[in-house]
Amino acid sequence: MKKPKIVILTGAGISAESGIQTFRDANGLWNNYDIMEVASPDGWKKHPEVVLEFYNQRRRQLLKVKPNPAHLSITELQKYFDVDIITQNVDDLHERAGNKNVLHLHGELLKVRSEKNENLIYEWKKDLKLGDLGEDGNQLRPHIVWFGETVPNISKATEIAQKADIFIIVGTGMQVYPAAGLIHYLKPDTEIIYIDPDPKPLPVNLPLQTVKGKAGEKLPEAVEKLVEKYILK
Repeated sequence: MKKPKIVILTGAGISAESGIQTFRDANGLWNNYDIMEVASPDGWKKHPEVVLEFYNQRRRQLLKVKPNPAHLSITELQKYFDVDIITQNVDDLHERAGNKNVLHLHGELLKVRSEKNENLIYEWKKDLKLGDLGEDGNQLRPHIVWFGETVPNISKATEIAQKADIFIIVGTGMQVYPAAGLIHYLKPDTEIIYIDPDPKPLPVNLPLQTVKGKAGEKLPEAVEKLVEKYILK
């Protein structure tokens, strides 16, 4: 039996089980912040110090948490299959778990960039402050794709999705575009495994297996089944 090409689309739910607060859940960050004040170019222009502190808090929190079983199960899957990960998350938990081939759609929290040159990017684990400048002399800002900004990696993500034989969706309610639109680029025979605590119907006419539950429980089970089906038999 030929081994399938597997692509995994992950969202905030996979990291929430590590203790990272999400935006969209009932107790999410959007209840505590006006999202347009901390995640938009206009918010950055109006009060950059508020934006910097918001991401400084997120960065400090990230450095205290660890990957969970969902992340680790992907590392196990990559031992046997050609796997690509497309993530909407800005944390580095995939990488810390040993996951390879990770494409970040919405930027990375542990990186910053020049506010005038999006290609001038630096690794960054400490607080970012006003007066921290890039080598071009401009203020550094979080390396995050804000509302109203283009998603630079969406074309690459589309190319990856088009190659999938199995497309696993985990930790995302498929509400955020353009990431949610990737399912419309899948091949006609692509199998979808959709893992979510409260899965909503997906607008696709493809083989779909919906699994209700948390990523940390159900993704390792799905990985085990894939290994059994394609590797152990």
